[in-house]
Amino acid sequence: MDPDPEQDRDSEEVVEIIEIDDTEPLSDDEEVVGDDGLSADINEMDLENELQYNSDEFEDEVTYRDDSTFVYKKHADSVFTARIDNNTCDLVITGGQDDTAYVWSASSGETKFQCDGHKDSVTSVGFSHDGVYAASADLGGLIKVWKVDTGKEVWSFECSDIEWLQWHQMAHVLIVGTQDGTTWMWKIPSGDCKTFKGHGLSAGSGCLMPDGKRVCVGYEDGSVKIWDMKTASCLQNVNGKDIHSSSVVCIDCHPDNNLILTGSTDATAKVIHSSTGKVVTTFNCAEENSEDENSVESCAFSYTQSSLAATGTLTGKLSIWDVPTQTNRNTCQHTGGVVKLKWDTTSPLVYTACLDGVVRMWDARNGKCCLEWSGHQDAVLDFDISRDGKTLVTASEDNTARVFSLHKPDS
Repeated sequence: MDPDPEQDRDSEEVVEIIEIDDTEPLSDDEEVVGDDGLSADINEMDLENELQYNSDEFEDEVTYRDDSTFVYKKHADSVFTARIDNNTCDLVITGGQDDTAYVWSASSGETKFQCDGHKDSVTSVGFSHDGVYAASADLGGLIKVWKVDTGKEVWSFECSDIEWLQWHQMAHVLIVGTQDGTTWMWKIPSGDCKTFKGHGLSAGSGCLMPDGKRVCVGYEDGSVKIWDMKTASCLQNVNGKDIHSSSVVCIDCHPDNNLILTGSTDATAKVIHSSTGKVVTTFNCAEENSEDENSVESCAFSYTQSSLAATGTLTGKLSIWDVPTQTNRNTCQHTGGVVKLKWDTTSPLVYTACLDGVVRMWDARNGKCCLEWSGHQDAVLDFDISRDGKTLVTASEDNTARVFSLHKPDS
């Protein structure tokens, strides 16, 4: 979960809490089609001229709606991930299947620098809380940290295959979960390290709690652990029949630090009390009488409506849940799988990115789709929203990242 922009914690206290002992181990729409599938002009042509409009050529004539203000085209393959710097609300870092990450400007489109030297697809990126550093990590386990103002590499480390990466909300501390079940924490740029040892199964998802002192990690077997960042001790180990039956693929923490929300490939979401480790409730996100593959790909608590949570599934269902009553308040259906959702930080609105290439905004109070942003020719794999709420950046399988203004798209 992105840090609450209104958090007001003592930065020095947070740094003290997680002090690391370095002795520890390491486009307007165009309609050209008539009733019979050809334009009126084409129908009037003789047969010889009509045959030149085969299906492939006709497809080229279609103009797709593109609501983006800028298209970033430097990547040579699918773009997997994107993050916007909270400090400038303009700098973007994207990583892709071309084994490269780029830092660039959302407003001008200018590439600031290239994060090269990776050995595999770059699947995790992020800026430090103050925008001083940017991190890029690839599937092979290589992590690099870059000084943003100079574009120079200042630190690197190689470990097991990386599942997720997150910067601390108030300090130059980087946290990474890996496929061998270990969660790593480093001070940057010194590299002082602590590790949170798992139990041999992939640490597939993780989230720093808003208090800045604990980290929640979800594992391949469906279990969840809450770690103390100062002592590297496990505060809660949630497993057994009440927890997920398969991998935890997404996790979020409530702004008040008391609840954790997890989503799994078993098509359920769990609400867990962070202090006791008790499962408060289970949200069933499965489709009735459906044999389609399903999982909860994204989940989050609302910033502004403390009782609400949202889940998004591979079958395209966004569900708005009322946590105190444990009921489904609204269901919003998509035409493709939901890969990520984010709540607006100032209103009860939810943004979703979908495999159909569209980003949508929903009103959680009535389940209505308010706006859509189109432009991608393939699945959207990730997106981020600037801290000032004005810019949305997407990453897609169509080899591009796109910038959208968070205003009503042109109709």
